Amino acid sequence: MEVSKALFGVAILFALSACSSARSLDPLNSAESSPLCVSKRIETKFIVTWEDGHISFENDKDYASFKERFVDKHEGKIRRVEYDHIISLSKPMAAEVEPVGSTSDSWGQTMVQASALWNQGYKGQNVLVGVVDTPVDVTHPQLAGRIAVNAGEIPNNAKDDDGNGFVDDYYGWSFVGNPPTSNMNVHGTHVSGIIAADPSKGPVQGMAPQAKIIPGSFIGDESGSLSDAIKAMNYVASRGAKIINASWGGADCNAALADAFNQLSAQGILFVVAAGNEGVDIDAHPTYPASFQTPNQITVAAATSFDLMISWSNRGYTGVHLAAPGVTILSTVPGGSTDYLSGTSMAAPFVSGAAALLWSAKPAATAAQIRLALMRSVDIPTGHEYQVSSRGRMNVSKALTELTRLVP
Repeated sequence: MEVSKALFGVAILFALSACSSARSLDPLNSAESSPLCVSKRIETKFIVTWEDGHISFENDKDYASFKERFVDKHEGKIRRVEYDHIISLSKPMAAEVEPVGSTSDSWGQTMVQASALWNQGYKGQNVLVGVVDTPVDVTHPQLAGRIAVNAGEIPNNAKDDDGNGFVDDYYGWSFVGNPPTSNMNVHGTHVSGIIAADPSKGPVQGMAPQAKIIPGSFIGDESGSLSDAIKAMNYVASRGAKIINASWGGADCNAALADAFNQLSAQGILFVVAAGNEGVDIDAHPTYPASFQTPNQITVAAATSFDLMISWSNRGYTGVHLAAPGVTILSTVPGGSTDYLSGTSMAAPFVSGAAALLWSAKPAATAAQIRLALMRSVDIPTGHEYQVSSRGRMNVSKALTELTRLVP
């Protein structure tokens, strides 16, 4: 047992050192020298963290040129230089038809007892959720009324009416362009439907059907850049998101992403992150952002309709916090349609939707209180607890009872 604890401590130390915020002006001397990070880094793009805390994104033909042209000229003002990196979706698994315990397409909403809050009139109203993901089909019948429009912007007039630096960001912003719905990656639309689909307009029952989605897109087909992820997170935060859903991973070594998570967490934003679909213990094999221990973060594993953790879900008694439904989940996809997907990418928005429900019930609650209520109120199945820090699967009805104790 003592040996196991020692090894566990080494794993956590390595995880933290991989995202060190130490001063470094040479990315080649950082954790990015690992083969994994070398394979993912973008040689011509750099993330610069300045001594005053702000971040800028720079381009050059290579690091030697960038150092001579930019870094040397600002020596003393720069805290850290890192390569930009490619990061990827927590790719959905094939929607498997397991021997399901329920034939309902809303089995997940039933399992977490969402209707207990709906029946009290708590449906996520007045809560904004940032979906930092692939582009969202804002024309989908079940989502069109659930997109948070930017009232300061006049759509399609090619002007930045509200002066926020984004032209025509009436329905959110895509840092990878806006592809037509005919070939749009389904991921962001599917995630958004789980959070907030309007059940009066189709078969998908959103967890928080009166919450509003702010799309902040940074992934085109299967991958995007870490710099665009940071930009997208900051964008949805600037629009007022209280929750950021991050169903993606692979940013193994970048301290700038850790800084962004911590800064937005300090502003009172709740992060909900997919644990990943590699079937590994992320305490021993960390992956980011899932392995960040940001104060206002919930990392989510995937549960089946039998209330078991699915084999491909990542796990960890420290790094993963709770489980939520994530197998054969019906939700919206581009083009006005629906489909089934499986993955921790689907489990995370169940928790984002639950947080929106809780915030609509207790608007004065803090992100820390919402997180604590969800963590304290899980269902722990007899004989097969989940390999997560709470040992259980989310129950939003019990979470409301717990939140009422925290915020009378």
